[in-house]
Amino acid sequence: MSLESFRAETRTWLEQNCPPKMRTRMGDNDTVWGGRNAEYANPEAKLWLERMGEKGWTCPTWPKEYGGGGLDKEENFVLQDELSRIHARPALTSFGISMLGPALLEFANEEQKKTHLPKIVKGEIRWCQGYSEPGSGSDLASLQTKAILDGDEYVINGSKVWTSYADQADWIFCLVRTDFKASKHNGVSFILFDMATHGITTKPIKLISGASPFCETFFDDVRVPRENLVGQLNEGWTIAKRLLQHERSMISGMGLGGAASPEHSMENQAKQYVGERDGKIADNQLRERIAAHKMNGAAFALTMRRAAEEAKLSTGPNATSSMFKLYGTEHNKDRYEVLLELQGTNSLGWEGDGFNDSELSTTREWLRSKANSIEGGTSEVQLNVIAKRVLNLPD
Repeated sequence: MSLESFRAETRTWLEQNCPPKMRTRMGDNDTVWGGRNAEYANPEAKLWLERMGEKGWTCPTWPKEYGGGGLDKEENFVLQDELSRIHARPALTSFGISMLGPALLEFANEEQKKTHLPKIVKGEIRWCQGYSEPGSGSDLASLQTKAILDGDEYVINGSKVWTSYADQADWIFCLVRTDFKASKHNGVSFILFDMATHGITTKPIKLISGASPFCETFFDDVRVPRENLVGQLNEGWTIAKRLLQHERSMISGMGLGGAASPEHSMENQAKQYVGERDGKIADNQLRERIAAHKMNGAAFALTMRRAAEEAKLSTGPNATSSMFKLYGTEHNKDRYEVLLELQGTNSLGWEGDGFNDSELSTTREWLRSKANSIEGGTSEVQLNVIAKRVLNLPD
């Protein structure tokens, strides 16, 4: 099928299947995470997930044999263009899609792929990531959570921190130490297990933004079937590095998060708060600030598109994901700085009738954006990766 024909069919399908309310700006509680205990603020969100999941278009480039859409990269570009054209909301937001799934496609055995990937596509299981520990953040390979083989089960003890949505997740993909005599990079394994397993407790961490998406997670004699180990024993660091590249690629996309519907664009908000003159934003300096941000965003999007084109023959993301993560997070932080600047004193609210929902949300998201340069590897770590792996600078 030609791309023109595919675009026509895709446009027709989306027009017929994307519910009207799924073409509107998302509210704070509208994100669809899926999972066995999923709640939907809007019934149409559940319908949209079901239709996209059945089509495989929550994971459009994954193989059809695992529930994906089976699209090539050019077809996926068309699909994303058409979704953007109608301002369609994401049918599903999932760490299974952005991080775990690509790693499973590369490293899992066939039984693991057939067990987990279709459930990820349809949003039936919500995943969390067990990486960072109280003493192992940037130096992740120094992790101490241990897994000791006992018959056909691993017994896991230890703790994790900054475990996003661990209190709401169904399963976890986790790094554990399985060999304490080996070097820190060589004694790590990658394992999957159900968060309902006896011995797991979680404690939410309240952030400066007022939200509690991160958790402390504790494992006390948690017994996990031996077959849940992904890849080879003690070689989990290879999987961990690959998954981090996928995570960084996902986080870098936050920098493009300003693609709001026209009525909620920066330009319209600026006209609302500072007024307009001759059809333009009245404040010249602010107008230049918004224009510079939008030009940087366009250049960033084109660079990511070019990198995707150049990577067609590769097996996955590479060290350039660190470059995109570094720039994308800074660009997202800049976006909220611009929004606060244009809202002026309206951005000072935390609660109360004097501020609308959009203003309160912007203030909290501005505070939340400060974590962008920490999560998924700090900006300092990314600079080191860029220096070594992209620029080939000496140690």
